Amino acid sequence: MMTRLAVVLFNLGGPDQLKSVKPFLFNLFRDPAIIDLPAAARYPLAAMIATTRAKTARANYEVMGGASPLLAETQDQAAALEDALNDRGPHVTARCFIAMRYWEPFAREAAEEVAAFAPDEIVLLPLYPQYSTTTTASSLAEWGRVYRGPGRTRTVCCYPTARGLIEAHAHAILKVWEEARAPANLRLLFSAHGVPEKVVEAGDPYRAQIEATAQAIAERVPEFADWRVSFQSRVGRLPWLSPYTDDEIRGAGAEGKGVLIAPIAFVSEHVETLVELDRDYAGLAREVGCAPYLRARTPGVAEPFIEELARTVLEAVAREEAVAPHGPWRCPAGHAKCALRTGPATGRAHDL
Repeated sequence: MMTRLAVVLFNLGGPDQLKSVKPFLFNLFRDPAIIDLPAAARYPLAAMIATTRAKTARANYEVMGGASPLLAETQDQAAALEDALNDRGPHVTARCFIAMRYWEPFAREAAEEVAAFAPDEIVLLPLYPQYSTTTTASSLAEWGRVYRGPGRTRTVCCYPTARGLIEAHAHAILKVWEEARAPANLRLLFSAHGVPEKVVEAGDPYRAQIEATAQAIAERVPEFADWRVSFQSRVGRLPWLSPYTDDEIRGAGAEGKGVLIAPIAFVSEHVETLVELDRDYAGLAREVGCAPYLRARTPGVAEPFIEELARTVLEAVAREEAVAPHGPWRCPAGHAKCALRTGPATGRAHDL
């Protein structure tokens, strides 16, 4: 019997043209997972932040040709994953759908497409390897609000130590290292997008999962005995997870070391890698004498990563639990906001 399988890939999204930058920012900051205030206060604050930051953000997107490459990269991943799933055998017809959180295609559009496909099975697969209430939980909650079609739903909450993810990152790191002819004065810096400290203090497992990803990659690249975890992209006045990546670059320069940065919270190239890492932090490295400054690519459509996603999907379909991590990872005690500790699954999607 043929099984119709829908895989929904979640990501943040990005502006598709310069005039989309301001509404994209508004959508981002009006999300209660980002600004935890009542809607009456959150919406005008989001509008003010979007207006204030629009000019600088547009300048960053101009560097990338006037738009974010995230959708195109996610479409490539969706096509590669769809092929990998359909190559598994004649008994599954798989289709991948994209649901972006803050810009088109939104979850509502994807939900309509999935319902029209009329799947027997649905796998919700965030393209955030490490779970956070600010990313995965927000995307899954939005899906739960908009999807009303058929299909038994299984959710992959996280995969921070999944073998193919780790292999893809390790390969990218070694490729850059070998092309640079293995300089000896090099520190491996695992850089992740930061979140406010209060998010983690409230029980979000994001930091623990980032550190687990870094540890797993470090074990695959023993050439780097000197490695650290850092966090980038902080905004506002609240304390964010530290150490900060820019401070680590300054520190490496003061020690006469270079850095090889691996962006381990991202699986696609976008503004935080192509502009923040490749332009802003590269410029900082030159200023402080941190040389060489190298950057590994994100997994993209690397074969180990796509094959891992395919295994992730098939494992999810086969299991009884509606929500689970992929692979051996389990959040340690104390992370009350872990997807498995926030309540039971509903009939269609996990209610986060």
